[in-house]
Parts: sequence; structure tokens; C-alpha cells
Amino acid sequence: MFKEGGLWINKQQGLEFDFDHFLTTLYFEIEQEDTLRKTGYSKDGKPPCPQIVLGLLVSTGGYPLAYEIYEGNKFEGDTMLPVVNLFKRKYKLQNLVIVADAGLLSNKNMEALQQNRCQYILGARIKNESNAVKNKILALKLKNGESGIIQKDELNKIVISYSDSRAKKDDANRQRGLMKLEKLIRTKRLTKAQVNNKGYNKFLKMTGEVEVVLDKAKIELDKKWDGLKGYLTNTTLTKDDIISNYGHL
Repeated sequence: MFKEGGLWINKQQGLEFDFDHFLTTLYFEIEQEDTLRKTGYSKDGKPPCPQIVLGLLVSTGGYPLAYEIYEGNKFEGDTMLPVVNLFKRKYKLQNLVIVADAGLLSNKNMEALQQNRCQYILGARIKNESNAVKNKILALKLKNGESGIIQKDELNKIVISYSDSRAKKDDANRQRGLMKLEKLIRTKRLTKAQVNNKGYNKFLKMTGEVEVVLDKAKIELDKKWDGLKGYLTNTTLTKDDIISNYGHL
């Protein structure tokens, strides 16, 4: 079962509650596909069998609230909004805020959210922002427990928080990654093909024609982001409420 992201409904008629969107597949012991049952990525380990994709909204207590069924080859990223819109129509909800991790942050999903006039709080990929935005983030110079707001564009702002504990965790993770890279360098097991932006390989560079080494400059630049966490939103909630509700994930 795949959990796509937490969802939070803002106060309406005196209510405030959380629910989650889950996705799973159900397969059928048949040979032929039809308009609904199609082969796709099987979560049951039955790739040859036609299947359906089931999107389900459940409360934090595990109670089912709404569901939708899709073709078995339906892309997972296209399933959340239809279920959410179904739930909104059924219960006539107005003030709904989608809270999800950075996995939802594709151009296609952002366009869909905005076209549907959805409010959202999403995990921001702050290192991938434009240089102008990144300079503003680093200029905040936040200390432990502090937060700030950067206006990204006309629709969106990015809330930035900083914590010492997160900074220590970021540094420890990077050190573990660098130790693995250094071991591979010593054993001559790194090749030109591994100099890319995947994971900690972004700290590698080529010197001359064949030697792969650590890029010390990139490592120092990366350290500047230790402890920082970003939240992309189009809501009018306070920064504390944005950070708090993202924490529900």
C-alpha cells in the first residue's frame, strides 16, 4: 500500500480533522485486459495479472471516508486530486488544505492544484530554487527554533524553519555518504559514469581524464543548508500553523 501524503481540512462548521490518501492495487486471476482491469505496477507482486488501482481516503483512526477506482495502469501521481474533489463535493467542504511531502511537487501536479483552486502546504525542495530565492533563504540567517518567509512568486511563498537538531542530522548523513565515497575512491571503484547529481555523488568531480575526487567546494556549499527545512504554500495561514500542520505527516 502506498501513502501519497497527509491531508488536513481547515476549520469549518467547528470541525478540524486529518485524513490520509492511500493507494493500492487489486489483481484479478484473468488473462485478458478490459477497459478497467489493465496490467501495471503491481503492489501484490503479480505483474502479469490485470489489476485495478484503488485510491482511498481514511481518517487518522483508520476509518474509510471515500474511495475511487482507476485503470490498472493509472499513474499514481494522478490519483489524489480526484479522490479529494469527490470528498469535497460529497460533504460540501470549502476550506480544505492539502498537506503533502515533496513527492507531489512536480510542475504537472502544481498546475493541477492551482487549476482546481486548491490550497496546499508542500515540502519544498529549497536547494532546487532559483539563485535569487536561494540567496534570500540563506540571508535569513535563522537560529535554532526560528523561521522566516520568502515570497516565491505571486501565488506561492516558502516558509523556512531552522533547528540545531536537524542540522546535526544533516551533517551526520553527509559524513556517512562521504565516507562511502572516500572508500570507493581509495579502492578505485568509482568511474566517470558515477559523477552525477544522484545522492551524494553530487560531491564528485573529475580531475584530468580519469581521476575521480571529492569536490570540497560543493561540500562547503552544501553545509550552508544544514538545519533548514522549507514548506511551499499558497495559504494565508501563519508560518507557525504551516509548520505545525506539515508536522502532522
